[in-house]
Amino acid sequence: MDVSESIYKILSCLLALFFLSLPVFSATGDHPVLIISSYNPDARQTSGNISDFMEEYQRLGGKNVIVLENMNCKSFSESPRWTRRLKALLAKYQGAESPSLIVLIGQEAWAAYLSLGDSIESDIPVLSALSSRNAILLPDRTDTLKTWMPESVDFFDDFPESPVKAGFMFQYDVAANIHMIKKLYPETKNIAFISDNSYGGVSLQAYVVKEMKKFPELNLILLDGRVNTIYTIIEQLHELPENTAVLLGTWRVDMNDGYFMRNATYAMMEAAPDLPTFSLTSVALGYWAIGGVVPVYRPLGKEMAQQAVRLLSHASETKDGVKIIPCETLLDYEVVREKELDISSIPGPVKYVNVAPSFYGQYKYQIWTVVVVLVVLVIALLVSLYFYYHTKKLKDDFEESEGALREAKDRAEESSRLKSAFLANVSHEIRTPLNAIVGFSDVLSAGGSSEEEQRTYFEIIKTNSDLLLRLINDILDVSRLEADRVSFTLERCDVVQVCRQVTATVEQARKSDNKFRFECGHESVEMRTDIQRLQQVVINLLSNANKFTVDGTITLKIEIDRDSNMAVFSVTDTGCGIPSDKQKLVFERFEKLNEYVQGTGLGLSICKLITEKWGGKVWIDPGYTDGARFMFTHPMNL
Repeated sequence: MDVSESIYKILSCLLALFFLSLPVFSATGDHPVLIISSYNPDARQTSGNISDFMEEYQRLGGKNVIVLENMNCKSFSESPRWTRRLKALLAKYQGAESPSLIVLIGQEAWAAYLSLGDSIESDIPVLSALSSRNAILLPDRTDTLKTWMPESVDFFDDFPESPVKAGFMFQYDVAANIHMIKKLYPETKNIAFISDNSYGGVSLQAYVVKEMKKFPELNLILLDGRVNTIYTIIEQLHELPENTAVLLGTWRVDMNDGYFMRNATYAMMEAAPDLPTFSLTSVALGYWAIGGVVPVYRPLGKEMAQQAVRLLSHASETKDGVKIIPCETLLDYEVVREKELDISSIPGPVKYVNVAPSFYGQYKYQIWTVVVVLVVLVIALLVSLYFYYHTKKLKDDFEESEGALREAKDRAEESSRLKSAFLANVSHEIRTPLNAIVGFSDVLSAGGSSEEEQRTYFEIIKTNSDLLLRLINDILDVSRLEADRVSFTLERCDVVQVCRQVTATVEQARKSDNKFRFECGHESVEMRTDIQRLQQVVINLLSNANKFTVDGTITLKIEIDRDSNMAVFSVTDTGCGIPSDKQKLVFERFEKLNEYVQGTGLGLSICKLITEKWGGKVWIDPGYTDGARFMFTHPMNL
């Protein structure tokens, strides 16, 4: 999905949400078109279809008022109230205000409509979408919902006189999924079906129970969200018997009516990664499920509007106007290849997900990054050559000062070496977060990711963007400090109070299991300093100690050395410590003892430059062996 398509989808959703807040869209016809939306948690798909419907209806010249009502359906626990709620909505539009067409969007509104039975006004045509051909009639009691086992009904077989004349319905193919399981895993004896505490989950479970009667050789195990939480489902997955395959329905709501904003199927996958898992609804395809025969989900708003215009123009729409959404066979390419499954016996065309893109398509941004880096290096080489020939020219012009020219030449070569090393280090440090940003941006632009995966990718991109910004800020700090372009803003303050605040801030921000302590033998220590730079040094040392300490103690301490008139600060941790041969290297730029720990490698170098600028020094206490202890001094009278 490209950027323009993404923007279009976002604007469509916002437009639909705007219409959700208004009772009327246009007003030129006699009787309204009444849209009744379930308004369940899957609101993005619903709002997108409503937006497309309204735009297409207006484009086709529709003249009737469009009225939108929401049933505000949530979990299955409140399902006995849906029929009454729908009946009350329909009662608002009687007589002169009776609708010319009723549009039902969502399974909850669809089920409530079917459950009205003989009270339905058959002279008003109905259009239904985002619903299933196989449904269940809603119960009228709440006390037996958890144990109630409804019977699946078929719209075409069980409702021959229904006023539903058009629309689009999903038809889930349980039998095709079972045949796929048996072909890929012929030793399967049990089918564990997972469904949640939503209308979709309960209706799918009823349909699966009905269809599984065609396979008496298989034992059906129901993992029902009405009586389970995600945690008990995970426990039952651990206890499934051998030769069991998992068939996924849907999982958004558990027995406690709690909505899972993050995809709970990831937790199930971690609990049973080796179980053969298939999807009836496309849930978990692309990361857990091997495959499934699932409906071809697509936007239906424009096609619904076209059907609505035909119905309102008195076109001869019959029950044949209800279109069944076909199914397609999907398989995860990576899982099939990893498990070496023989799919030759699976009938019909097979569509793969998780197909690896071409090398260029997969690494397009990385390739361009390398090209840009190479161009930068060529420019750097040309600059280095320029300095080299400039130095050579100086040598020719000043032969009499051979010693001075040699020293100048050595300085130029050292400068070139440092610049090359600096460019190499910067390129390496920038490339790591940049690769993550570009890579996951590429994944997002490719589309096909679930909402949860997209949020995960956004978090990764944000984390690496913050790391890249921190790296650039640190490089600028090092550059300004080394060029002596930083001036301190001195003011008198109580460093004890400053250090207490810094310790509390770091402890709250890092959110680790480490304990932060502050010790000082004095109630207050007055001194002139640049508070911001002092805080920067202390925060860098505390953060560095936190990275290499697990469930330990980090102590910031202040002591006064009266002989040298210095304040001695120390940061002591109980972490992994620093080898003696590495203790001097840690203050070098881009020096990292552990490449797998996040950081720029410039923090300690910045601390060294700042402390030297105010006339102090920083070092590691070699006598401390229970972790690491960093110490630095600050003049009492600066």
